Amino acid sequence: MPRENLNDLLVFFAVAQDRSFTRAAARLGVSQSALSHTIRGLEERMGVRLLSRTTRSMSPTDAGERLLQRVAPRLDEIERELAAVRDMGERPSGNIRITAIDYVLDTVVWPRLAPVLSRYPDVRVEFNMDYRLVDIAADRFDIGVRFGDQVDKDMVAVRLTPDVQQTIVAAPDYFKSHSLPTQVRDLARHNCIPMKLHGGGIYAWELLDGGRPVEVRIDGQVTFNGAFQMLNAALDGYGLAFLPEELTRPHIEAGRLVSVMAACCPKFPGLHAYYASQRHSSRALRLVIDALRMT
Repeated sequence: MPRENLNDLLVFFAVAQDRSFTRAAARLGVSQSALSHTIRGLEERMGVRLLSRTTRSMSPTDAGERLLQRVAPRLDEIERELAAVRDMGERPSGNIRITAIDYVLDTVVWPRLAPVLSRYPDVRVEFNMDYRLVDIAADRFDIGVRFGDQVDKDMVAVRLTPDVQQTIVAAPDYFKSHSLPTQVRDLARHNCIPMKLHGGGIYAWELLDGGRPVEVRIDGQVTFNGAFQMLNAALDGYGLAFLPEELTRPHIEAGRLVSVMAACCPKFPGLHAYYASQRHSSRALRLVIDALRMT
């Protein structure tokens, strides 16, 4: 196959892994029509269909699955070897892709990386905000950042923060017309601010009831899929929000939020950066990990 078609293969791998032209297009930063055109051209040159498309689903054909399983890992190996060659230069260089939830990117990842990246202009970092539990190998991320209990055992994990205290908060105005909740069963009588998960479900609050872990189904008028939006809704008086203390503390201290049910709020395992154990870790990757590491 001509060398210029390697980019077409990378496009196919993205679509096949995501099982979606829409998600692959968003990840690659191109239009769906461009992706579709690339795939059709690749199939015509190879003389075989690589993707099976219906109105409801898309999946690799047998030929496409073979290509995905046999060739994609070899391209990953080539990329690692190219990174190793680049590391032989005088300055760290390379592209690093990081996935984390929004408030973690803003409060942990970016503040620690920004001073370092300014000294190493050849290190390029792509930040991706996502609440789903990303398979960083399948989605071609170099680093994921999640709570410690969400990291797969086969990953190398580096602690970034101590354990994270959770809080339940609402604006003082909210409590002018609602009683203060003191225990888990009280939440059923309150307007809570739910978080919608990637798969479409609603996150159940992970609380303590008499010291025992429980998952509590909550409901409310407004639903979000980001921590900052939930915080803003709580500040505006729309109900109770379940959020990390790091986000709520400044507002509690300023009197803009009231913390309730402290005994029901657990500590989550600290945030960790995790990455695949590979034969070669680039200097750029090591630089980023060292900058993120908890001191």
